[in-house]
Amino acid sequence: MGNKISRDDIMPMEAYAKVRRERAKELAKAKRTRRLELGPSCTFYFESYDTMWFQIHEMLYIEKSGEDQIPGELEAYNPLIPSGRELVATVMIEVGDPDRRAALLGKLGGFEETITLTLNNDIIRGVAEVDVDRTTAAGKASSVQFLRFPFSEDQVKAFRADKSDVVLEIGHPEYRHMAGMSEEVRMSLSRDFD
Repeated sequence: MGNKISRDDIMPMEAYAKVRRERAKELAKAKRTRRLELGPSCTFYFESYDTMWFQIHEMLYIEKSGEDQIPGELEAYNPLIPSGRELVATVMIEVGDPDRRAALLGKLGGFEETITLTLNNDIIRGVAEVDVDRTTAAGKASSVQFLRFPFSEDQVKAFRADKSDVVLEIGHPEYRHMAGMSEEVRMSLSRDFD
């Protein structure tokens, strides 16, 4: 297993169907130590090879477009696998009521550019994807954002060290929240580094 999923890593859908439920259970358990809530409406889901492998298989299983679908799924999801010196997160604004969600998203334009991870006293800025603009011209944010947190070699060592202090923060004027990362989550995410 490397940092990218290849065609050779894709199971035939008949075989996947037989292990799908068990894989989903295993992944749900692992995901509990790969998420962090920030404030009442925002959750960070830290991605990995395993989460993206499952996502690709789910898309293939649900959409049933066969072999022709595989290259597109690999292209879409491989960039979300950490490359060895970074953490990668899917950031979701989760508000059940559609009117409240629309009102909040309408005020959060550019919030993806205000996200930082502080490691001890070292600030690592989140880098939003550049191929898709996730804020409309009217200033409305997308409810789904993708962020990378690039680490130096020293920062990787510090992140892995016992009792490192890690804080995730959104600094947008309309949604200022921060949360400390638990030891359990930090240890789980430590495995994302080479």
